[in-house]
Amino acid sequence: MTSTDYAAYIAGLPRVLAAAASLFLDGQGRILLVEPNYREGWALPGGTVESDAGESPRQAARRETAEEIGLDLEPGRLLAVDWTRGPARPPIVAYLYDGGVLSAEQFESIRLQEEELLSWKLVDRADLAGHLRGSLRLRVLAALDVRDSGAGTAELEDGEPAGR
Repeated sequence: MTSTDYAAYIAGLPRVLAAAASLFLDGQGRILLVEPNYREGWALPGGTVESDAGESPRQAARRETAEEIGLDLEPGRLLAVDWTRGPARPPIVAYLYDGGVLSAEQFESIRLQEEELLSWKLVDRADLAGHLRGSLRLRVLAALDVRDSGAGTAELEDGEPAGR
């Protein structure tokens, strides 16, 4: 195979997007959610991995957290990986990292990226269904279970445990 053939082969491969986010809690176990201005519903601090620039999912989670809420924090361990399908987009592999428990001072220093976010709030686990939709809600719940139990990483497909 020539280098031209190989380049054509690579260009013809299916596309998969990657996203990364961090799961931040307060001392009471509430989850930090952000409200995007470009779509309905709430989300976690995070976004698309800039793989063309050589960015890894872990680097993306850190960059997105710094951009979106103004906190430059190294992500903790990987809690969940979710293969998500959507009707109008390629599949997304979503990486969810443990952001840890933020201090009162860190919450006070949050500065929202006004180009993308309207607000943030802390939400109890029991109230996630009213804020997060579909596979994102399931991914966060699976990540919380992994975090609480100390188990390994949750492998998910559309928010559900894979291999079932």
